[in-house]
Amino acid sequence: MINVTQFSHFRLGGFSETRFLKHIYFLVAMLIYMLILCANLLLIAVICRNRSLHEPMYMFPCSLFVNELFGSTAFFPLLLDQLLSDTHTVSVPLCFLQIFFLYSYVYVEFFNLTVISYDRYLAICYPLQYNSHMTSRRVRVHIAAVWFFACLYIVCMVSLSSTLQLCGNVIDNIYCNNYSIVKLACSDIRANNIFGLVLSSISIFVPLILIFYTYIRILRVCFSGSKQTRQKAVSTCTPHLVSLFNLSFGIFFELIQSRLRMSGLPPLVSIFLSLYVITSQPLLNPVIYGLKMSKISEMCKRLLSSMLLFIQLR
Repeated sequence: MINVTQFSHFRLGGFSETRFLKHIYFLVAMLIYMLILCANLLLIAVICRNRSLHEPMYMFPCSLFVNELFGSTAFFPLLLDQLLSDTHTVSVPLCFLQIFFLYSYVYVEFFNLTVISYDRYLAICYPLQYNSHMTSRRVRVHIAAVWFFACLYIVCMVSLSSTLQLCGNVIDNIYCNNYSIVKLACSDIRANNIFGLVLSSISIFVPLILIFYTYIRILRVCFSGSKQTRQKAVSTCTPHLVSLFNLSFGIFFELIQSRLRMSGLPPLVSIFLSLYVITSQPLLNPVIYGLKMSKISEMCKRLLSSMLLFIQLR
């Protein structure tokens, strides 16, 4: 029989490959985190300060920027601490807390992009009825629903995982991962597998169906409309599509490296694939929304000019 032992901490085995260059990795990670904080905080401040940007097409991206800060703060501080540590251990409660935050971040991101696709569908396919459909109250309800259902799903998932009896405490990654903990279990994991399969199918395929439906309708309007309509559709949908494809690639990379046995893959490549979904979106979204949306870009320039002028006057 297997001796089942409950542990007070987990050891993050992915850091074994970083010990020789840990100070360089620390500086790189710190730089990335600072860039994420500055870029996303800047755009949040610009949207919140300017009443002309209090519209659905800007408020939904603002929810994305808040989520980027949420996910990055759940990941980078612990990463920076572990890079300078010699033990690379994390307590069980803190590990499950990080799982909750990181998985919530991914699902909020995905659900948010689904709502943005619906918003773009209404704006392009029903421009005359758009303001009556997408009121300020409905925008708040959509954003609240995105966060509520994403967090509710992750609470259920973490509750099931936290009751498992474990035969080991080594997570082969540089952050806490739910699937890695489930693989350590000695107890029956059928409930976890069934819950994960059913809820993941609902939470992934239903939004994907909605996204495909909205873009099919948008394409129909573009092909049957004027050149001006096509240009408007391209300019408003490009940031959303780039962000959606980038998130999809990140999730795909994470599934590939965590689910498949890829023993021939270099450890640093495996770590990069695992980190892509956490780091790429917070870096990419401020760039594509800041550059493609002219109003945001102009307001950012004004705010930065005002800040520089204030610094010079002091």
